[in-house]
Amino acid sequence: MSVLLLRLAGPLQAWGASARFVRRTTESAPTKSGVIGMLAAALGLDRGDDTGLARLAALRFGVRIDQPGTRLRDFQTAHHADTGKSMPLSERFYLADAVFVAAVEGDLTLLNELHEALRTPAHPLFLGRRSCPPALPLELGIRDACLQQTLRDEPWQAAPWYQKLRRTDPTVPLVVLREAAPDEQHGDEQRDQPLSFAAEHRRHALRSVVSTSVDVSNPRAVAARVPATARPVRRHEPFDALEEENP
Repeated sequence: MSVLLLRLAGPLQAWGASARFVRRTTESAPTKSGVIGMLAAALGLDRGDDTGLARLAALRFGVRIDQPGTRLRDFQTAHHADTGKSMPLSERFYLADAVFVAAVEGDLTLLNELHEALRTPAHPLFLGRRSCPPALPLELGIRDACLQQTLRDEPWQAAPWYQKLRRTDPTVPLVVLREAAPDEQHGDEQRDQPLSFAAEHRRHALRSVVSTSVDVSNPRAVAARVPATARPVRRHEPFDALEEENP
C-alpha cells in the first residue's frame, strides 16, 4: 500500500465532529470526514455523489499532531439576507497556529489522482470551515510505506519558531491518531466516517481510532552547553604595584 501525506497548517482550523445549534466546537485534530471532504472538493465531486465519496471514505486515515496550536473562541452575528432579521449569536471554536500531518493509505492509482487534484483543485480548499484557508505547501507527496511507518518517519513539520521553542529537546514526542487496522481490537470510537455529504441528510458512521506516540528529531535542537573549566583565581594584592615602582 501507499500513503499520501498532507501538511495541514494555517492561521485558523476547525474540525468539528458535532455541532449543536449555535455552538460550533472543534476537535483537537483533523477529522476523517473533514479531510475526505477536502479531497472530494479537490476532485470536484458533487455533494450528492455518494458513490464517489465511498471510494474516498474507504481510504485508511491517520493524523499526527506536530503543533497542537491554541484553542480560540469567537462570537459571530448574522442577518437574514431577505428580511434583514438578526439571527441568533453563534459561538465558534478554532485552533490557531496548529500544524498537522494527515495521511491516507490506499491504492496508488487513486492517491496519484488525489495528489494531482490537490495541486489544481476544482473547488477552493479549507481546513474544516470556509473561513480557514490552508497554508502552502499542502501536499507532501506519496510514500511507499504503510500508514503507521509513514507517520513515524516523516520529518517534523512544525513551524520554525515552534521548533526553536523546543531547541533543548533533540527529539520530540508527537501524538498519532490512526484508523485501526482490521486485525486490531482496541481503539476509541469516533463518529467521523463519512457516508454522505448531501446537504439534506449528512450521515457519518463510527470508526475505531488508535492513539499512539512517536519520537521525531528536532532539526533546530542545540547541544547542551558544557560549563567551562573553572579558571584559577589570581590573588589580588593592591600594594604589589607600589613595590614595583619603588624597589
